[in-house]
Amino acid sequence: QVQLAESGGGFVQAGGSLTLSCAASGGTFGTYIMAWFRQAPGKEREFVGGIRWSGGALYADSVKGRFTISRDNAKNTMLVQMNSLKPEDTAVYYCARSRYRFPPTGVPTAWDEYEYRGQGTQVTVSS
Repeated sequence: QVQLAESGGGFVQAGGSLTLSCAASGGTFGTYIMAWFRQAPGKEREFVGGIRWSGGALYADSVKGRFTISRDNAKNTMLVQMNSLKPEDTAVYYCARSRYRFPPTGVPTAWDEYEYRGQGTQVTVSS
């Protein structure tokens, strides 16, 4: 059973940066697609970005150009570097491993398409 654990959350002022990490235990990332999701208070969980085994990534429009996702397949870790943070980035951030390795339709963006999920880490951006 793959377990995912996020770390690196915290408080940051608007315009600042933060890096979140995701580590796997009990299993590996393998060649599965990995992703970050987030959920703000009172809002639905949303896709932040996903990354293929090869390193190719897809980002939500709301974070494109500000967030960068990377993964180390040998270490089974994934990072999201978040720059130019805004108060609207405040949320619990989750990492997840997809059910799919090489889906023909590209990186999945729906939460249900990810089989393993972490418990989340809180990111709070103050204005």
